[in-house]
Amino acid sequence: MSGCNQPNEKVTESKTPATIQTGDLNKPLEDSVNFTTMHWLDSTFLNVGKIEEGQVVEVAFRFKNSGDKPLIIASVSVGCGCTTITERPREPLRPGQEGVIKAKFDSKNLSGERLKEIYVGANTKGSTSHLLMFRVEVVKT
Repeated sequence: MSGCNQPNEKVTESKTPATIQTGDLNKPLEDSVNFTTMHWLDSTFLNVGKIEEGQVVEVAFRFKNSGDKPLIIASVSVGCGCTTITERPREPLRPGQEGVIKAKFDSKNLSGERLKEIYVGANTKGSTSHLLMFRVEVVKT
């Protein structure tokens, strides 16, 4: 399994929700008093299957704030430029509220099996880092 043309490139899409005024993205991840729990409603690993080279596919990972404090998605990043984040929560999610993280994978000029990773930083108990993955096989046309 291989990455994009530049496997070590790190593309980060990370913004603080408008309701957080600290200016420090890591602040929600450091204050354990405000940690909560999240439950992934779907698998954190998706098998997209085979697609033709040049095709763009979208993946979605749904989750729920299963704790008793607001859930803050402080950062979402991908490992290379062939995958981009298209949707993520910008505001804290209340307890019981659901959210989604969506990404697009562009297979232009790629072929073979690809294992893509999405990194999520949140104010969650146990670990503030969550790994989402999807597998896709790009077939040359």
